[in-house]
Amino acid sequence: MNSKVTHRLIPPPTWLRFLAIVVLVIGIFFRFVNLERKIYWYDESFTSLRVSGYKESELIQESTNKQIIDIEVLQKYQHLNEEKSLVDTVNSLALEDAQHPPLYYILMRFWLQWFGDSVSARRSLSVFSSLLVFPSVYWLCWELFTSVLVGWVALALIAVSPLHILYAQEAREYSLWTLTTVLSSAVLLHAMRVQTKLSWGMYASTVILGLYTFSFSAFMIFGHGIYVLAMEGRRFTKTVISFVLASFIGFVAFVPWLLVIICNFSHIQLTTDWLTHGQQWYLVQKWLFNLCTVFFDLDFSYSFLNVFPYLIILLVGYSIYILYRYASKHIWSFILIMIASTALPLVVPDLIFEGQRSGISRFLIPCYLSIQLAVAYLLVTQISSPSISIRQKQLWHFVIVALISAGIVSDIVSSQAKVWWTKYHSYDNVAVASIVNQAAYPLLITKPGNGLAFSYLLNSKVQLQLVVPSNIPIIANNYSDIFLYDSGHELQSAFEKQGQYKLVLIYPPWFWKLIKA
Repeated sequence: MNSKVTHRLIPPPTWLRFLAIVVLVIGIFFRFVNLERKIYWYDESFTSLRVSGYKESELIQESTNKQIIDIEVLQKYQHLNEEKSLVDTVNSLALEDAQHPPLYYILMRFWLQWFGDSVSARRSLSVFSSLLVFPSVYWLCWELFTSVLVGWVALALIAVSPLHILYAQEAREYSLWTLTTVLSSAVLLHAMRVQTKLSWGMYASTVILGLYTFSFSAFMIFGHGIYVLAMEGRRFTKTVISFVLASFIGFVAFVPWLLVIICNFSHIQLTTDWLTHGQQWYLVQKWLFNLCTVFFDLDFSYSFLNVFPYLIILLVGYSIYILYRYASKHIWSFILIMIASTALPLVVPDLIFEGQRSGISRFLIPCYLSIQLAVAYLLVTQISSPSISIRQKQLWHFVIVALISAGIVSDIVSSQAKVWWTKYHSYDNVAVASIVNQAAYPLLITKPGNGLAFSYLLNSKVQLQLVVPSNIPIIANNYSDIFLYDSGHELQSAFEKQGQYKLVLIYPPWFWKLIKA
């Protein structure tokens, strides 16, 4: 392959343009299809709790006062009403969930006022955000590669990417974060090229939007700073000064919420403590699996396809090699710095102190976007280089079609499922709810967050007792069946020591039935 890339100003061939348009339409379709089919899981129920303006402490207080709580009462905490205002939404986040900045939740509140409060309406904000990613990616590819070809291929890969579609259908801020990440990167490159006050003002705005969408945007902005310094030869040039000023304005605007984070840091540590526990061997498996789901994902159950993560690793590794070997410095520097700056702050603490931060796929969305750009560059160089033989080009044409087909097949399968791996500890909710619903007059004892998620799956006859692990509930005798779900080892041990009930595991690992001793 020639060291000078010749594809930049080459218009996309008709077949590639047609394929990209078809794939784009398919990707849009899968973002809308069966929006209500997958369960409304634990995290999404907390989105609705915050947007509605309630606090978890209010739910716990009501459930403590009433002891037993109905499905209808739980649903009150999932919908907008006249009791709570936008101020209550922000306060709920500030006091109990400060690690999540308020922009998405504020937008969601207005969105639901305009489009209704159904599950589909809640998730449609993420769908809309993901649609805006498409023009933003195309702009980013033009600013970075000056290539229409790379833009079309990147669009096709992202359009049917299983990971992006899954988060585009979830009532959480990660699809909006994807948009602000791509938009901020494109605006940065544009500002570096045109050097106008307006362009740097636009970049400052994207910094503010990114930080108020998800605080991990700080890693991306830090990476942007490293890239600017690298391109300017570590000299204090006009570009460096403009970047520093724009990013400083962005961070100053974020100071009010930063103070909220600092004031509530102990509570944040408590609610995110689960991220600090994990085993390294399991973490490596998660890295492989998560990277694979960017291109191909048939959920955990398809264990016989475990070869695919290794094939994806080979493809990504070769993409980075080709990028570094043949792309201009400003291209490979940007992508490699973005990968490192958004992944290493999570990977390194996990390796040194143990944890699973880097095993949570949604935290690494900027890293995965950068990897997809590297893969798009690889594919374009292989099909457009004059030094590649016709047979080799045919092979890379096949790779393009195979990657897109793998994404589409994954999207077809996941679109028909009620639950997918992204639902994490709510993965078993459908099976558990089915068992509880079959009982004549059941009581379900569980944590408040689980109760909110189960309120979308349980029949109205089911009653719930919401508990925190340290409190042993007093159970009435008028229930046909008493179930205990994901209540923590403390509560399970307390029941066993109490001696009144025998715990029988009926659905591993967290679903128990209490039988009178």
